[in-house]
Amino acid sequence: MSSTLLGPPGVGKTHLAIGLGVEAVQQGYKVSFVTMDHLIQLLRTQEVTRSAQTKLKRITQSDLVIIDDLMFMAINRHEANLFFQLINKLYGQSSVIITSNKGPEDWGELLGDPAITTAILDRLLHKSEVIHLTGDSYRLKYRKTIFGND
Repeated sequence: MSSTLLGPPGVGKTHLAIGLGVEAVQQGYKVSFVTMDHLIQLLRTQEVTRSAQTKLKRITQSDLVIIDDLMFMAINRHEANLFFQLINKLYGQSSVIITSNKGPEDWGELLGDPAITTAILDRLLHKSEVIHLTGDSYRLKYRKTIFGND
């Protein structure tokens, strides 16, 4: 089972994902947490650095993989293909939790390839619970004094 946590910045997506990850660790599962930008860096450098290979191996051997800030930044076609290969490898063998401030309908423009986007969505959203979080940013809620709104 996988989950996709969607919503604007600051509503607690990462906090919830980490909480679920901690619970999984306490239950004896292997868990990996990685931000999307770090994951793309690992995928780009896996052919040339041992540390990237080691980290990716740890990710693919995890029972639960948490990918934070999916689609926060645009990625090129080669990176999208590498990401698809990873998701395809995880599909069916690991649970995946994804956080994103963009809905799946917006992922195509960030991936730049409709075919890869469809294949990634197919694997990520199949048997996935999609949870939409709404509300104001918790980070900004208590920082109104910064903006002079005492």
